[in-house]
Amino acid sequence: MRLGGSLERSRGRRRYGAFDGDFDWRRDLPEWLQLTGVVAGLALSGWLIGYLLSTRVLFPAPPPPGDMFEVPDLRGLGLVSATERLAGAGLELGTVDSLMHPSATQGLILGQAPLPGQVARPGSPVRVTLSLGPQRRAVPDVVGLEQARARIVLEASGFLVSVDTTDADAPRGRVVDMAPAPESMVALPSQVRLVVSSGPRVVAMPLVLGMEEAEAVLLLDSLGLVVSEIEEVFRFGRDQGVIVEQEPAADMELRRGSEVRLRVGRRGRGREQ
Repeated sequence: MRLGGSLERSRGRRRYGAFDGDFDWRRDLPEWLQLTGVVAGLALSGWLIGYLLSTRVLFPAPPPPGDMFEVPDLRGLGLVSATERLAGAGLELGTVDSLMHPSATQGLILGQAPLPGQVARPGSPVRVTLSLGPQRRAVPDVVGLEQARARIVLEASGFLVSVDTTDADAPRGRVVDMAPAPESMVALPSQVRLVVSSGPRVVAMPLVLGMEEAEAVLLLDSLGLVVSEIEEVFRFGRDQGVIVEQEPAADMELRRGSEVRLRVGRRGRGREQ
């Protein structure tokens, strides 16, 4: 009975060795599992060695920074003033860029890098952008063009356009004047004022029959009409010395500067005939 019991206990230890106090992983674990553990250990060791080599030898951490200076605000300053302010802050003027600006005065700083309030190491350069002022361009000559065409030309050149009208001999809608004058050099964007013809001024021919000659001539002149001829004709009684005929007739629409012919009654002239 004792021999049989010992044999069963021995078989049990071999079958359930994981629960026996005599377990040995080198003897009882499968070979593939033992190989996996060895490879994992070597990989971890290699990673640690590579990390230490890269952080300590190849790419060491920079030394701790010393004093850091605050970058001053340079916007709106000239280069001389900006250089002095940077020197007082322990910094230097770096690259200077430039660009056109419609409102900033030429020579003033528009922007900077690093920005105001940031910190930099002593002696670090500060890059600035300088204004070249507004772009300047000659005003195109559009006198004589139609209003729509003149507006297109000016707006395509970067100008703003305003329009006034006036009576003129030029056809209606034509540009007769402009300000600033053509070819003037102005900053962009600037406004150009166009004076456009509303056509010749038209007046109605007044009725001057029965008026004294001097009175009629004065009235016609005030309306911009020109008395080109005064002819004396024979008349009796009250028609002497007054206008008895006129050309053009009353109420006809005339342009300013049109000619008017008058006939004045005279007794003496009739006797000579």
